[in-house]
Amino acid sequence: MHKKTPTAGIILAAGRSKRLGRPKQLLRVKGGILIERVINAALASNLDRIVLVLGYQHEVISRHLGSQTGISRLKVVISRRYREGLSRSICTGLEEVMNTHPSVMFLLGDQPLVDPPAINDLLIAFRNSTGDICVPVRHKNRGNPTIFSRKFYDSIMRIQGDSGAREIIDSNPATVYAFPTQNPAYFFDIDNEADLKAWKTLPDDQHNVNIPL
Repeated sequence: MHKKTPTAGIILAAGRSKRLGRPKQLLRVKGGILIERVINAALASNLDRIVLVLGYQHEVISRHLGSQTGISRLKVVISRRYREGLSRSICTGLEEVMNTHPSVMFLLGDQPLVDPPAINDLLIAFRNSTGDICVPVRHKNRGNPTIFSRKFYDSIMRIQGDSGAREIIDSNPATVYAFPTQNPAYFFDIDNEADLKAWKTLPDDQHNVNIPL
């Protein structure tokens, strides 16, 4: 079996948050802003390197990140073509690590429940499987983050639009490891005010995840 490690993490946070009507990256959640929480979780995990892809209002978001942007494991890149959809952010991030890392995990910038254990569980599942794609699954529903091996880098670099790498997953069922899990973290994101309200009404112990740096 070809080499799967080390794995780089690519945080996709370049979008315009059209459904919410304001930059969700800057939403105030317990422990800081939303994108900061996602970054901290990635940095505290076993991911080898982190690439944060920004686009819409990237200058404002970068100012809010402060000292995080100086961490050596984290690199911030700007997707100038973010208006073309999620695919441009995916390609911008992958370009940074495709020659150095045999696998990548794509993390969404709006999933506040994805903590270091959730990331590490997915990494372990991927590394112990024979698949070249790893996706968390609950009741036949797919979640995020997702992991891809180098085998699919060329295919990923050719995707277009806003559907992400979904088509690649759908077209290659034989090489997908569906990681069975009941962890709600993989299936919750903040797209609109209803999601934000749901997040704010969660018990405190689900907000205050211990994320050491």
